[in-house]
Amino acid sequence: MLGLPAPWARAACPTAPRMPMPSMSHLQAALAAGEQGVIVALGSSSTSGAMASDPAHEYPAVLQAALTQALPHAHIAVLNRGIGGQDAPEELARLQADAIAIRPQLVIWQVGVNGALHHVDPLEFRRLVREGVSRLQEAGIDVILMDSQRSPRVVAAPEHAVLDKTLAAVAKETGAGLFSREALMKAWSEEGAATLDFVAADGLHHNDRGYACIAHALGETILLGLQETKTLRASQ
Repeated sequence: MLGLPAPWARAACPTAPRMPMPSMSHLQAALAAGEQGVIVALGSSSTSGAMASDPAHEYPAVLQAALTQALPHAHIAVLNRGIGGQDAPEELARLQADAIAIRPQLVIWQVGVNGALHHVDPLEFRRLVREGVSRLQEAGIDVILMDSQRSPRVVAAPEHAVLDKTLAAVAKETGAGLFSREALMKAWSEEGAATLDFVAADGLHHNDRGYACIAHALGETILLGLQETKTLRASQ
């Protein structure tokens, strides 16, 4: 189990359901060759860290610390490329500059929250996300899509469920990974953890504990994908 940076080093996160990942061939190959592992976190305010107490508590920073702890012989950088208020159109427009040009081995694309809040057309959303995933994969980058958080303001937007299903469909069609915050937070709730324990006072974004536990679960998922990729390569 991954450790969590202070102040959550002693705070237990609820159990995270296993989220199978596709092959992480590019990240695994880089780490196996002793190269720096570069991960770009692309997204909106959930990525930039709105309502976090400071930059160290944003999920990309926590993820980098957790992966570094789990893989002490590797050099891993998680770059935060989140801009509040954006969604698929704006993020696709800066995909080249903020992701592809950096030449990461993995991009985690958090998308759909603002689309749901602003009643985006699901078909157009699907087209844009699929185009973005295709461009990333053609550039030799592993991709994980991250869906919406389960917070009061998101749940109140009827479109959020449609867009989450759209992301799942795009992941299946393209072979990208899907890290579902909706499924994760629902599982936490069923385990007895109150949703509001992970949500900030604005009823939309995560608080520090939410960001930490999301990063913890995402780190476990990435490690699982790396191990499965390594095992598959060894058997070939």
